[in-house]
Amino acid sequence: MNIAYSTELICFLILSAVIVSGSLAVVLLENIVYSAFLLGGVFMAVAGLYLLLNASFVAAAQILVYVGAVNVLILFAIMLVNNKEKLKPIKGLRTRKLISGGVCGGLLILLLRVSITTKWNLPGPTSIGEEATERIGEHLFTDYLLPFELASILLLMAMIGAIVLARRDVSIPRADMNDIKNQKSLSDRKVPLLSENSIK
Repeated sequence: MNIAYSTELICFLILSAVIVSGSLAVVLLENIVYSAFLLGGVFMAVAGLYLLLNASFVAAAQILVYVGAVNVLILFAIMLVNNKEKLKPIKGLRTRKLISGGVCGGLLILLLRVSITTKWNLPGPTSIGEEATERIGEHLFTDYLLPFELASILLLMAMIGAIVLARRDVSIPRADMNDIKNQKSLSDRKVPLLSENSIK
């Protein structure tokens, strides 16, 4: 075992621990802000695993697309769902947790069984290194230029829509704003109580 292999193994174990613990925290934490930031950390750790596999373009795409999607998640989930309401007790919450935990455990056992029983073709194909990024870039800007630009326009429209929906200030015309101010000023005035002499 040389130094390069041991270093790669240590990095893999650290990144795997970050992914597993971060994923559990995303699911179990009640604060949606912490969950969103931890989800971004999980995506960064997955990009680190891609770098260990010499897939630099996939790692960059992981950071740009998925970590960018976390920003959209923050816009939609945190800024739109901003109602300060008391959480009401959910009926059958323990049963739901048991069912979801059983489903997740069954999927985990299935994935472990598949990974153990599958005969993997190791070692895999030889990596072409940085030439892979160059080839993907050539295909994106020649053969797949139109779908690439359409996808970028759709993502931009989704971001603009999220910002517009999440705006806190509602645009009110000036006339309506003056009416609102006049109503407030009228309501703030103290109306004197009628006495018996004034009635007579």
